[in-house]
Amino acid sequence: MTQKILPPLTLVTGGAKSGKSRFAEGLVTGSGLRQVYLATAQVWDDEMRAKVDAHKTDRGTGWHTVEAPRDVVAALHGATAGDVILLDCATMWLSNIMLAEADIESETAALLAALAACPAPVVIVTNELGWSIVPDNALARRFRDAQGRLNQALAAQAGLVVAVISGLPMVLKGAL
Repeated sequence: MTQKILPPLTLVTGGAKSGKSRFAEGLVTGSGLRQVYLATAQVWDDEMRAKVDAHKTDRGTGWHTVEAPRDVVAALHGATAGDVILLDCATMWLSNIMLAEADIESETAALLAALAACPAPVVIVTNELGWSIVPDNALARRFRDAQGRLNQALAAQAGLVVAVISGLPMVLKGAL
């Protein structure tokens, strides 16, 4: 089996249920490195518990999971050169930051710095929200705008950016 060499940062984006997590998991498992899953979801209800459980089942064994709903920076500082990190997902992380009423700009700057300093390759899953309708309330519009800015900053720093639509990857930057 040929191991895939990943750039220091890979961004995988797409819409809801587009296949982006499955694609990102394939990149990570193909690297031959120790697989670390940075989970940003928080379980607040049975529906979310079922979704998290389904993701765990789909991933299978061989993953070291780190629960990091907000403190992704600390988790990245704990990485080693023998790891490969899957951060799933930046959208959930941003919603956690916003709900905590934290400073989005400083949190984003800290995340970008931690990604640049991380000794392990990192694959980030994020949602593309810009193709949907304009939200009907101020909080949702603020979130959509903040997500767009975060995605642009991550894409600018990434060596590989892939959009997944209907399960099909389209390389936007770099090469697979």
